[in-house]
Amino acid sequence: MGALANQSFVKMNGIGNEIVVVDLRAGASKIEPAEAMAAASPAGAPYDQLMAIYPPRTNGTDGFIRIYNNDGSESGACGNGMRCVASIVFEQTDKDALTFETNAGLLNCWKAENGLYTVDMGKPRFAWNEIPLAEEFRDTRAIELQIGPIDKPVLHSPAVVNMGNPHAIFWVDDVNAYDLAKFGPLLENHPIFPERANITLAHIVSREHIVIRTWERGAGLTRACGSAACATAVAAARLKRTERKVRVTLPGGELTIDWRASDDHVLMTGPVQFEFAGKFDPKLFEKAPAP
Repeated sequence: MGALANQSFVKMNGIGNEIVVVDLRAGASKIEPAEAMAAASPAGAPYDQLMAIYPPRTNGTDGFIRIYNNDGSESGACGNGMRCVASIVFEQTDKDALTFETNAGLLNCWKAENGLYTVDMGKPRFAWNEIPLAEEFRDTRAIELQIGPIDKPVLHSPAVVNMGNPHAIFWVDDVNAYDLAKFGPLLENHPIFPERANITLAHIVSREHIVIRTWERGAGLTRACGSAACATAVAAARLKRTERKVRVTLPGGELTIDWRASDDHVLMTGPVQFEFAGKFDPKLFEKAPAP
């Protein structure tokens, strides 16, 4: 029947980023793409990302996390989802800090002030083959990519960063002035991105404040994308347009992003919200859609 039939889940959100968390530490079956898609259907628990907690693979960690997008594909990182996972595991333990392993590496989490949670998203990567891109660009602070007429492009010259996932950030004056639902899929699947990419529109309000909207790879338009907020903050600081610590406003709320100078790690701090708990109906997976 698969990993999710009769499986309990918790529906949460991180500033509007819709998250489902399933605890598979007692039974470590891998979730197949068709199952993940079925779970995200209206009859299931619609989500942007599904966070599956598995037993630790590495000594000293609190679990291995697989992250699924609602199209069944896997993601390397989801900062908003990691805060949701951390909040659940913190309630089960008396620990002050947690370490999880993901396909993007180890992520440390801890409680912050005022009921917030911080996730250490690790170091950003900037080399063209680390993002990855299909061709070499020596300077990834701005690459040759545009949408629209050559002489008057609608969007152009994005910064690109790998923050556990590939990200492209376009600098604009108004993030709501563009049809991101139209341009997002085209840019996500552009041949320059062999592993597809998250597409973000970013407006720099001040040296301490950025506003963004994101088309998320494998999930579509989202009210919040934590790794996109991190990637945007890093890209802006690389261009000397902001400080290394900024407030990022997303459609669903705000995050504080600190690109720590001491070790280049990116710290993301924000809230989580519990919505409801449930259990997946086995009938949901009897005719799971093909991936």
